[in-house]
Amino acid sequence: MTATPTSVRPTVEEEAGARDPRREELVFDVGDVSVQYSGATAVEHVTMDIHRHGITALIGPSGCGKSTLLRSFNRMNDLIPGAAMTGQILYHGHDLYGSGVDAVEVRRRIGMVFQRPNPFPKSIFDNIAFGPRIMGRRKGLDDVVEQALVDAALWDEVKGKLKQSAYALSGGQQQRLCIARCLAVHPDVILMDEPCSALDPIATSRIEDLMADLKREYTIVIVTHNMQQAARVSDMTAFLTAELTDEGHRVGRLVEYDATDKLFTNPSDPRTEGYITGRFG
Repeated sequence: MTATPTSVRPTVEEEAGARDPRREELVFDVGDVSVQYSGATAVEHVTMDIHRHGITALIGPSGCGKSTLLRSFNRMNDLIPGAAMTGQILYHGHDLYGSGVDAVEVRRRIGMVFQRPNPFPKSIFDNIAFGPRIMGRRKGLDDVVEQALVDAALWDEVKGKLKQSAYALSGGQQQRLCIARCLAVHPDVILMDEPCSALDPIATSRIEDLMADLKREYTIVIVTHNMQQAARVSDMTAFLTAELTDEGHRVGRLVEYDATDKLFTNPSDPRTEGYITGRFG
């Protein structure tokens, strides 16, 4: 898969040096995407662009389809019986759901970190080396493991105990270990589904600092219920809401997608303002 740069005329602010992630290389081109589970629509008609080397936050009330949308970016919904997607997701110009696309390779290039840390019942070293070994890597694993742990800001804390069980780590360390495990297979994109919801404030701060460092090399999409977190870490924010159909079924819909600063200070839709000010949701 090769990337196709996009060209957008710079604004006055950009010419003055401010960064606009929308001028970066296009990674995901999401067109009219809907996802159903056993015929029931969970999220529908989502259209948005996600660009390289930025953090995109998906926010909204419970049941609005944030995690469903996130999982569609690396075909994790394929693993759920009865799940189906309509619309199109282009990844660097290639249809992720096109015939002949290897879903396993998609998930290698587009890694995922889950809500709760999920280390394997193995040593710290073997957790990180697991992916490279599956891919056939046998030599240089020491270097691979060290670099992944360095990139995940965990090396200094674990370098003397790589043979110990990953379960011996704290919750925040386990989550950074899972990020390191993701990095070890050299993804292009990292998806994070509520990565800090099970962590204390200190561990959350470390994960947020790590995300700021990682976006220099990776594209990150994060689902979060924490609006303050979205405001702190993201460049772009998508607000989704859940609306009732005539049959009384909740369906997630994208309300607004914009630069984070603008969405939080001057939203264009009153539903967005109502949510971020706490009037509903």
